[in-house]
Amino acid sequence: MAVVDLLDLPAQLPSGQGLLGLDLGEKTIGVAIADSTLSIASPLELIRKTKFTDEAERLFKLMAERRAGGIVVGLPVNMDGTEGPRCQSNRAFARNLLRLRDMPIAFWDERMSSMAVNRMLIDEADVTRSRRAELVDKAAAAWILQGALDRLRNA
Repeated sequence: MAVVDLLDLPAQLPSGQGLLGLDLGEKTIGVAIADSTLSIASPLELIRKTKFTDEAERLFKLMAERRAGGIVVGLPVNMDGTEGPRCQSNRAFARNLLRLRDMPIAFWDERMSSMAVNRMLIDEADVTRSRRAELVDKAAAAWILQGALDRLRNA
């Protein structure tokens, strides 16, 4: 398989399998999970970036443990709709994963996800700055994945 259009993703998933959502940062990877119903995204884990093979191994282990058959990767599109270096980096990450394992991967525009999550953690949850740093990336992964799931449901 390869990178697929988001709307084609459910048909590409193995039967009974869910999705991982990824927020790829410079130092960490936020990971979220959606079960086979593809209804609700939940924050799962924060992976510290070290080297790609270790990151991929951890993602594949999470996929096996949580029965996830595909991935939605956040794409940090610029506000004007163009793609910059971070988009290229996220696309390269997906291509590198596909070299190691055959699975469907789709992208979802993540503009404003970290800002929205930070605002929610401050305004609604009253989370301290130090605690927000721990939560924001995996919460942003859930935000990204939930946006993709909502799009699938409304397609």
